[in-house]
Amino acid sequence: MESIQSIKQRFEIIGNDVKLNRAIEKSIQVSPTDISVLVTGESGVGKEAIPKIIHSLSHRKHAKYIAVNCGAIPEGTIDSELFGHEKGAFTGATATRSGYFEVADGGTIFLDEVGELPLTTQVRLLRVLENGEFLKVGSSQVQKTDVRIVAATNINMFEAIKKEKFREDLYYRLSTVEINIPPLRERKEDIHLLFRKFASDFGQKYKMPTIRLDDDAVQLLLKYRWPGNIRQLRNIAEQVSVLEESRIINLATLNGYLPSSSNTNLPAVVGKEKKEGDFSTEREILYKVLFDMKGDLNDLKKLTLELLKHNDSEKVQEENENLIRKIYGDDEEDYTEQEESRNKILQLPEPYTEKPIIKTPQVDKYDFAEEIQEEETLSLQDKEIELIKKSLERNKGKRKAASAELGISERTLYRKIKQYDL
Repeated sequence: MESIQSIKQRFEIIGNDVKLNRAIEKSIQVSPTDISVLVTGESGVGKEAIPKIIHSLSHRKHAKYIAVNCGAIPEGTIDSELFGHEKGAFTGATATRSGYFEVADGGTIFLDEVGELPLTTQVRLLRVLENGEFLKVGSSQVQKTDVRIVAATNINMFEAIKKEKFREDLYYRLSTVEINIPPLRERKEDIHLLFRKFASDFGQKYKMPTIRLDDDAVQLLLKYRWPGNIRQLRNIAEQVSVLEESRIINLATLNGYLPSSSNTNLPAVVGKEKKEGDFSTEREILYKVLFDMKGDLNDLKKLTLELLKHNDSEKVQEENENLIRKIYGDDEEDYTEQEESRNKILQLPEPYTEKPIIKTPQVDKYDFAEEIQEEETLSLQDKEIELIKKSLERNKGKRKAASAELGISERTLYRKIKQYDL
């Protein structure tokens, strides 16, 4: 069995991080077997090196090794790419085609970004993992294949399973052994080593002296979070190597190549799913009032239609009273509470009450103003009760006729009857 150090040299892996060494060690241990492996880690950490190590150390090393980027293949053609298709299976299928699982028989397939696979393709892949069988698109003939599958993903698989974007049974089939590659920000001691390696490679490639960082620039390199990981670090090294005339890079120069939006360690704002209880109480009340008003309007429309159809005033009068009771309740307290709530939420003035015009003698405003005002208020109330009683007696208790005679709305008359207990 090869040592970790020899594997690093063979596959040009730079770094001495403990987690990185553990990932390479697991790759070496699992390579002689045929069990499936799932490589996890953020984008740009170098997950593609693990399946190469596994294949090169396995008994399949002389067979084919095929790497497939599942996220780069359109959903409509992914099944054909992986499993092949028969002639005429779909528009454009002018000839029979062999898929990757047929071509790589006896070898290894690396499924990069396996979390991007459509659910229908996941079902086909699960069948291959379980019994080594697959069907070409447009064919009913079952074919066998002996392929070792190594998959990789940069998404949270448990979140994908929870959202029903990835099959749970397929996840456990793929992750018989799971190998995690740590992000670059957790490998502080390896960052400068990697930068120097990339700078040396680009110096040779472009035939120019290798760039070097001063102490302040090195500290900035270590403090930066590197969201793009090794891929981003390599790109930065290439840009600086090509664009800078000076071969000694200081803090200000390096900082100009680092995206400012990612140059902080501030915590990110994580979105939360809205819950039903997040709405304010006032908004809930307003919605309830609006829905109630809509229902009241619908009832009034029905009542108007009945009046137009039957022209039965007695029946309409009875329906109208029932409707008023339904809307405002049988008790004065129910009506008052509902009316005050609606006025408060909708910011409406107090309900206007029509009153008969009573002429009163002119009084000097400077003489006994308070006493006169109090007497007028009492007499108006008594007069109002007396007028309502007389109007109801004259109209034989018919509220509609009485309200018309008094010059007030039927709703206002109903409220006054309840208020004065008539």
